[in-house]
Amino acid sequence: MDRRTGTSLARLGLTGEGADAILRELGWWAGDGPTAGCEEIMWALARSPDQALALRTVERLAQTPPWPDIDAALRTDRGLRGRLFATLGSSTALGDHLVAHPDRWPLLADTADRQNPPPDLARRTTNLLRAVGADPSAPPPGTVGGARATLTGAEAVGALRIAYRDELLGLASADLAAVGDPSLPVMEVDDVAAQLADLAEAALSASLAVAAAELDPPDELRLAVIGLGKCGGRELNYVSDVDVVFVAEPGGELTQPATKLASRVMRIAGEACFEVDANLRPEGRQGALVRTLDGHVSYYKRWAKTWEFQALLKARPIAGDPVLGRFYIDALNPMVWQACTRDDFVADVQAMRTRVIENIPSEQRERELKLGRGGLRDVEFAVQLLQLVHGRNDDTLHSGNTLVALAALSDGGYVGRDDGANLAASYRFLRLLEHRLQLQKLRRTHLLPAADDTDGLRWLARAARVRPDGRRDVVGVLVDEWQRNARRVTRLHEKLFYRPLLGAVSRLSADGADAVLSPAAATARMKALGWASPEGALGHLRALTGGVSRAASIQRALLPVLLDSLSQSPDPDRGLLAYRRVSEALADTPWYLRLLRDEGAVAQRLMTLLGTSALVPDLLARAPEVLRMLATSSGVQSPELTRDPAEVSMALRTTVARQGTPEAAVASARSYRRHEMLRIACADLLGLLPVDAVCAALNSVNEAVLAATLDAVLRAEPERAATLAVIGMGRLGGGESSYGSDADVMFVCAPAEGVDDHTAVRWATKVVERVRRLLGSPSPDPALPVDADLRPEGRSGPMVRTLASYREYYARWGEVWEAQALLRARPIAGDRGLGREFTALIDPIRYPADGLSSSAVAEIRRIKARVDAERLPRGADRSTHTKLGLGGLADVEWTVQLLQLQHAGDVPELRTTSTLEGLREAAEAGLISAEDAGELGEGWRTATAARNAIMLVRGKPADQLPRSGRELAAVAVALGYPLGGDPGEFADDYRRVTRRARAVVERVFYGWAESA
Repeated sequence: MDRRTGTSLARLGLTGEGADAILRELGWWAGDGPTAGCEEIMWALARSPDQALALRTVERLAQTPPWPDIDAALRTDRGLRGRLFATLGSSTALGDHLVAHPDRWPLLADTADRQNPPPDLARRTTNLLRAVGADPSAPPPGTVGGARATLTGAEAVGALRIAYRDELLGLASADLAAVGDPSLPVMEVDDVAAQLADLAEAALSASLAVAAAELDPPDELRLAVIGLGKCGGRELNYVSDVDVVFVAEPGGELTQPATKLASRVMRIAGEACFEVDANLRPEGRQGALVRTLDGHVSYYKRWAKTWEFQALLKARPIAGDPVLGRFYIDALNPMVWQACTRDDFVADVQAMRTRVIENIPSEQRERELKLGRGGLRDVEFAVQLLQLVHGRNDDTLHSGNTLVALAALSDGGYVGRDDGANLAASYRFLRLLEHRLQLQKLRRTHLLPAADDTDGLRWLARAARVRPDGRRDVVGVLVDEWQRNARRVTRLHEKLFYRPLLGAVSRLSADGADAVLSPAAATARMKALGWASPEGALGHLRALTGGVSRAASIQRALLPVLLDSLSQSPDPDRGLLAYRRVSEALADTPWYLRLLRDEGAVAQRLMTLLGTSALVPDLLARAPEVLRMLATSSGVQSPELTRDPAEVSMALRTTVARQGTPEAAVASARSYRRHEMLRIACADLLGLLPVDAVCAALNSVNEAVLAATLDAVLRAEPERAATLAVIGMGRLGGGESSYGSDADVMFVCAPAEGVDDHTAVRWATKVVERVRRLLGSPSPDPALPVDADLRPEGRSGPMVRTLASYREYYARWGEVWEAQALLRARPIAGDRGLGREFTALIDPIRYPADGLSSSAVAEIRRIKARVDAERLPRGADRSTHTKLGLGGLADVEWTVQLLQLQHAGDVPELRTTSTLEGLREAAEAGLISAEDAGELGEGWRTATAARNAIMLVRGKPADQLPRSGRELAAVAVALGYPLGGDPGEFADDYRRVTRRARAVVERVFYGWAESA
């Protein structure tokens, strides 16, 4: 230890194995402290992000011939000390380069050259052209008479690689200088990014000079390289693909030489410097690598998608013929700033945003600096979208650089000044972390070290000049700063789109902090963000935020976040209208807005629901308490959304039983059913319940409502002339109700002692009619129509029969289709004993001991064919009709029912009212292959889920899939397909699944031979 300074290796952080010996060998350490003149060296080494790595690299460097000169300079050159140790402790790749080429060490020294401005594009281009033997004073490579290299092949690639790494070493050392010595100038991250883009341009020019020397293209050929992405925007990373497009003149016979030249440029640059990516060209990888200027213009006029114009926003000539490059920009630029007027603008932008999120592995989303929530792409996406929206009428926004464009948006009033400054600061911080991560091994990465990688986080913090704050070490400060900036980006991303809209529609005076949009600019922004009727949307905002009430104040705070969530729903217009109506209906509910304000998950989920479903807002106004179920606890969804159906049924019947009159009981039951339908719909749309569970939950509620209503009516009867049982039929009996299902039932009664059949039936009919009237009468709560048309003789037959009457009817007049209908019969309400007696009566009918005769099978097939032909609505598409379409519900259910009629007499396991259970048992019994059962089951689930989704989206039942448009997109989203994707993908999936189910139906139900 040095007694005067208190310096020790431990204090310097140099505690690694062998550090003492290495330092002694270097002559920098005397055992008890630094040797004479080396204390500053030791402290500079201590400030290195990774002292051990830096020391090991210095040890290797000390074995090279220039070491005595380097050592002498380190003792006197403060700048060299800071830059060398910071670079060696930050980048293994650059350390290896310096060890391999130790004569390059003056690039890090404080020489007279260092007092000059940093190398500009011209100087870098000159250096790299000279490295491959090209004349820097000649016209640019790619032009007529352009410079050509004298080195070719592997020799040129090697020379270019070394020259590129030399430039990178000098730039990185200047970037890191303040890490090694806080007194040295700090280089801003945007300056570093701009110089990296200059270096990429220089490398492409040198690569083009080499390619021209190797291929000797015709003298008249001109080739321009257009930079896109980060290089085009002069904001390149240390390690990144360089996105380009090639344009050549003239065309015709010179197209092939131009393509060869462009391909060779990509190969040379890729081997020497960085990957060159031309996949953003017209038609992507399938498109021609090189086109003429007219070819490019023609493509973008006729075929280009919105995202392709968004990519062109950063386009600029970076190599080759500068005049041709300028012509390219001048020709295409006007199209870029008209892109927001395209019909597919929002859909394309949303699709691109969705693809970005989907490309992140789930285990990396919390560590992604670029693509994760609150990451760099959020800033870039927000800035580009605002540029495209407002740049049509404001030329000051036409910059490809994110930070320059953000400043222009702020100066123009499109983004608040403070918001613009904060967003820029967060962007710079995130880019700094990205640069440091990439420098480490010169690999492309945007991934922070894992939370348990303390060493990696400590290295990154030191490389980014993060310091402990007295309460936390550097790791704690880094993690907090990263999370704070990610949150700020997320918040501002929401705010800068929508906060100015509120200023445009409210009467509040501008406070100077927020941007103020004109009505026309506000309308343009709303349209670009997905609203088909921006004027209507602004009217809703005006109604929600107008005035000085507390509710209006909360709405002004909430709406930026809510609108962002709504813009990511299938139908933002309907969602915003629904939100306004719900807010007005719940204006007197004190906790409503407070819940949305304090529980961000509730607000986000509510917007998803309102922007997808017409059914949810209809139910919500009279069942607002369901909103509380949308909250999460410690990241776990509220279990209230997925309650056990048996528990719900018990609670419903208990609640209804407390009411004093049948009218009050039914009002309570219908209100409870509204609540449960809303709860189930929310869980369904949020992907928390599979379709089987949705149907079971809806069915259980309908059964409970029917049973509770019957109980209430019976309690009000002064005398009971009979016992009464309700038999569920159809989907209700099968436990497969959907959102729009009626209650298909039959009624059976048994006379009380001393009462004749006629009197019992008349009394029971009066009770049944009252139940039907109460459940179907107009009310704010959804009706539950009770349909008894499946009874013997249909609508012409008596509403209620005795057991004896049913027995006689089925014995004398029962037909095969009626036996088929009885397969779904199940007692669901009323007297349980009577229900069991009815089941015993019909079991021999629906489960015939001898199965079905061939004539009966033919009759069922004939009836099915007639139903298919006559009941399909006119104009319906049989391939996408969920009920009567090919492979739809009827196909699957009739197939299962035929198997039950044929075999349930001697296979008791088939005696079930459930379609899916019947399929499972048929497969277990070997009556159908497991593969065929799987195809039928998937077809049934797909059609049922689609039918439910149609009801959720439209708010009314329908069986036909929408053919196109927002409604089809909303149905797809309701079924779990990504927003912004092609809804035709869902329709194709539906057809594929049901086509396979139909093939099984044709074999199993119709007995047709499988086609070749």
